[in-house]
Amino acid sequence: MTNVLRNSADSPVDFKAKQAEFAAYIRDPEQNPIPADVKQDRMLMYRQLFFNNIEGFLSGNFPVLRQLLEDAEWIALVQDFFAKHRCESPHFSEIPEEFLYYLEHERDTAEDFPFLLELAHYEWVEMALSISNELPLPEPIATHQDAEHPTDFGADDLLAKHLRVSPLAWSLAYQYPVHKIGPSHIPLSPPALATFLIVYRNHEDDVNFLEITPMTYRLLEIIQVEEQCLTKTCLEQIALESQHPNPEIIVNGGLQILMDLYQKGIVGIEED
Repeated sequence: MTNVLRNSADSPVDFKAKQAEFAAYIRDPEQNPIPADVKQDRMLMYRQLFFNNIEGFLSGNFPVLRQLLEDAEWIALVQDFFAKHRCESPHFSEIPEEFLYYLEHERDTAEDFPFLLELAHYEWVEMALSISNELPLPEPIATHQDAEHPTDFGADDLLAKHLRVSPLAWSLAYQYPVHKIGPSHIPLSPPALATFLIVYRNHEDDVNFLEITPMTYRLLEIIQVEEQCLTKTCLEQIALESQHPNPEIIVNGGLQILMDLYQKGIVGIEED
């Protein structure tokens, strides 16, 4: 196959060169001329079509970020991404991840909000979990907490089980409280304490989040890293790391937290 075509005057045309001119104009019309022999109104239509698709997809996947920026600021951000970044994937569903890469590695603007990347990552996580093909953990065993019913499965039973974290539950650490950021709350410097979250998809396929303590974050990390670790052993390790004068308080408190996470489908019992 040849990359050389012929125009109406039967003169050779370098197809790759023409394609590059076409793409360059669509990406950044301010810096690149309209390709020769292509009608201006046609190129303007192509440019608007491509840009509107990208802008619409980004605004739909990063709604909070879009709210925080003025129209001109948002359009300038999308245009910078459109002009600079070379997407590696042809799938529209992966554009938000490409946008994250751009923010982290290619964006360098002092006027940006200091939490821009973290907020975008948090919004991306919600989208990624909503479309994930991973399977949820099995439904938790029914439990009864009131005295009128026997307990089918309780905290003591959980102690002797191996736990695993759901692939649809991501524990996250941020400098900024990204789950609270919005038009009425725009922090310009990070608070003294970091923010720890679990974002998860439940058995009804709803994506939710929980704000957690650093200790719960560490507990989930232990469960993920230490394969086939008994719940009791994981809790004893977190108690040891905490250096609390009464380790039983940490173990009992951690066990209640794990029971709550178990009921939400965030952690589950590892099959023997």
